[in-house]
Amino acid sequence: MRQYFSIFVLGLILAFSSCRTDFDTVASTGDLKFSKDTVYLDTVFKNIGSSTYQLKVYNQSKNDISIPTVQFKKGLNSKYRMTVDGMSGNEGKIFKDVTLLAKDSLYIFIETTADITDANPADFLYTDEIQFDSGTNLQEVALVTLIQDAVFLYPNQNPDGTKEKIKIDGKDVDGFYLSESDPTNGNELLFTNDKPYVIYGYAGVPENKTVTFAAGARVHFHANSGLYVAKNASLEINGTSSSTDKLENEVIFEGDRLESLYSDIPGQWKSVIFEKGSANNAINHLTLKNAVIGLDFRSPSNTIRIKNSQIYNCAEYGILAQNSQIEGENIVINYAGLASLSCVYGGNYKFTHCTFNNNWSTPSQFAVNLSNSLAGVTPETNPLTQATFNNCIIYGSATNEFNLSKNANTAFVYQLNNCLLKFSSSTTNPDYQFKTDTEHYNNIILNENPKFYNVSQNKFNIDKTSSAFAKGNQAYIIPTDILGITRTSPPDLGAYQSQDFPK
Repeated sequence: MRQYFSIFVLGLILAFSSCRTDFDTVASTGDLKFSKDTVYLDTVFKNIGSSTYQLKVYNQSKNDISIPTVQFKKGLNSKYRMTVDGMSGNEGKIFKDVTLLAKDSLYIFIETTADITDANPADFLYTDEIQFDSGTNLQEVALVTLIQDAVFLYPNQNPDGTKEKIKIDGKDVDGFYLSESDPTNGNELLFTNDKPYVIYGYAGVPENKTVTFAAGARVHFHANSGLYVAKNASLEINGTSSSTDKLENEVIFEGDRLESLYSDIPGQWKSVIFEKGSANNAINHLTLKNAVIGLDFRSPSNTIRIKNSQIYNCAEYGILAQNSQIEGENIVINYAGLASLSCVYGGNYKFTHCTFNNNWSTPSQFAVNLSNSLAGVTPETNPLTQATFNNCIIYGSATNEFNLSKNANTAFVYQLNNCLLKFSSSTTNPDYQFKTDTEHYNNIILNENPKFYNVSQNKFNIDKTSSAFAKGNQAYIIPTDILGITRTSPPDLGAYQSQDFPK
């Protein structure tokens, strides 16, 4: 009897299965649910493809349904593209009879490439809708993208299909030299604030020429791109203080991905390289983000002056200086894979009212590294004639944020005056005797938390509860801080004058 019952049950299952197919669906009735009613695709440059964004579509009914059409309102003319559950449709524009099982969902992935002429001239927004079904069952999800116009600078294409090259470190790299009279862009050695600039490859500054960046200039570097200042060439950044969080008067160097996902990812572009013998370089109010090496100095011929500048999220170094001469005031650097500031192979350095912090996720990094040697060069050592830090903060997430790599065969001169310093390890090394070695250390505040406002957001402001409050020496004061605020006396340590934090 049991055997016959089993055969009977199996027969019912087979009969049911034979009647059931993937096409046993009912038409959609306009009751779809969506993960969002508007998909914002962030800002993109004209004719540069966006990242891919997702929309989730839900069928909350008990029936398997078929959606007759999924398409853009602008049809085949839409500048958007989509895939629906892995299907590309008619050029990624129109999909027919899309099956969605009961209590299930499907993914739609959306991207765009649009020109500034496609956008609304009043607000530069390019919009469309994804339409599900039609007539009384029509449902729509809006799409919005801000298209930004820009000046594009890139290597020329040679007749054989190769790209124009320039030589850096003895190697040919994709790049070009900026021209004072380019037939398309005019004077490429003057970066204005009229439009942002997008650079592909290395943009080189020719010998005996100066590249100038006006206040408010915005420069975006594509992957593996950068700026190269040749021998006898100069860079001049003329930013000024800003009154809002938009940094409207800062000069900003960053990557060319404008989506919020990329806002703080290190290593999106290469570096600003100052070749050996570059001259008369001056930087004021620069914000540099997300490079491999922010500023890479290779023994320029005279003193570089860096003021009121911020460098964040570099995969290797914020500033890497080899046998260079730097005078720095009101500099803030944070989050670097190897060191926020690394001065190697000697040189001459003076930093006043600077905040060198490093919150990289691994403990092998430093906020400040000093060395008078360099492997692989001849001679291997070079004198460090001065490395002076006045009214500075040297801090971070590692146990020790200050590192000295000293070769006794040549000069190694350094001094820290009125600095807050993190160095938690107990050591008998004579180079790190912060309380008793008055030749190198004066009025050091050791291992006290400066209580920055928000390190994760690169906000290194302090208030009156900070250990850096009013601990500076008036003899070294820079009259205004990085924001242009007048310093009080005695001054606070670091780049910021103390203020009450926002409530």
